[in-house]
Amino acid sequence: MSRDEDVEDKVTIALIACGPEYSGVQSEIESAVESLNAKLVYPEMDVSELDTIGRDFGLEVASADLKLLMARAKAIVEGRAKVDAVFVASCFRCAEGALVRNEVRRYIHQNTSIPVISYSFTERTTASTLLTRLEALTTVARRRHLLAREKQKGLTAGIDSGSTTTKAVVMRDNQVIGHGWVPTIKVIESAEEAYKKALDEAGVNREDIQSIGTTGYGRFLVGKKYDAQLSQEEITVNSKGAVYLADKQKGSATVIDIGGMDNKAITVEDGIPGMFSMGGVCAGASGRFLEMTAKRLGVDITELGSLAVKGIENNIEMNSYCIVFGIQSLVNSLAKGASPEDVAAAACYSVIEQIFEQQLQEVDIREPVILVGGSSLIEGIPRTLEKFLKVEVIVPPDSQYIGAVGASMLASGYIKEE
Repeated sequence: MSRDEDVEDKVTIALIACGPEYSGVQSEIESAVESLNAKLVYPEMDVSELDTIGRDFGLEVASADLKLLMARAKAIVEGRAKVDAVFVASCFRCAEGALVRNEVRRYIHQNTSIPVISYSFTERTTASTLLTRLEALTTVARRRHLLAREKQKGLTAGIDSGSTTTKAVVMRDNQVIGHGWVPTIKVIESAEEAYKKALDEAGVNREDIQSIGTTGYGRFLVGKKYDAQLSQEEITVNSKGAVYLADKQKGSATVIDIGGMDNKAITVEDGIPGMFSMGGVCAGASGRFLEMTAKRLGVDITELGSLAVKGIENNIEMNSYCIVFGIQSLVNSLAKGASPEDVAAAACYSVIEQIFEQQLQEVDIREPVILVGGSSLIEGIPRTLEKFLKVEVIVPPDSQYIGAVGASMLASGYIKEE
């Protein structure tokens, strides 16, 4: 969030959920919302609607709480509840809840301009787990004018302090003129190294930088270090960087970001996030799994893709939902004589299969599909994603720098006019 976040009006978030009070998650949701200078509301509706709401949605459910969830969604769409954003939630273990949750999210998104996200919680869901998602929701509601920015101006920098790598860029008048990329070891030291590389490549001094934006897991620590004008979560920042690099800032797009520890699938309209899904059941669906596969094969991560395109994933029997058992499956296959090419292909297929089944069902896929993040550079990943989606997948230049680019672009909105 920006340095002036605390002086802005509170965002009103409608919570339409099934079961958070029984699982102990209600207090965690309230804590996360309060930390974002927002407030929760519970849309009022006519109790008599509960008898017919299932027919309205074409979803006859047994749970009274799910009926209440749908009725509250209807109140929002019909304008009886005035809210800035909507958070739809249900229990991870409830299949009926997942069906209703997705249908309600789609219903609100298609019939209003109100930003909405959905989430499946467990008993262990914490406020810190929810924070990035809710921060993105409040940002879209609060800063739509900033997110609609199509061009960067002035001389700005963006630093993306990620879980496995730290990236930095310097931009001048809508052009990236400097890059920096280093492993994330110590957050501040890695940020400084990446930032210095970007400044050196750009040929500018740090005192000449007019505005700095930070994002990623270490955004607040790095933002404090550099007195950044903007410290923003990855959903809004990465979607902005992705559509800029792909030159798709107008119209609809879907951004898929495969990160080192988690993934994001974001539906974007004119550069502004609409629906999005973040994370997965296990890191087996992330870049970390690909790194471990490359290490086991004795190749650099950059070589994994060229192996994968030569292999056949069906030759390997995979456990697709756990990073530990997934690697075990690959090791067992190698012990039986499987080729490195087939193992590499199976690893790429496993990651995309999980993203497709766990996350891409939570958003409406709209072309063009833009694949970004470090994993997008692994040749087998975009090829496998195209197989699943049956559409062309765009990997833009500098796709690994999307967070830093987005942060730099948005930071230019804080340059004071002369």
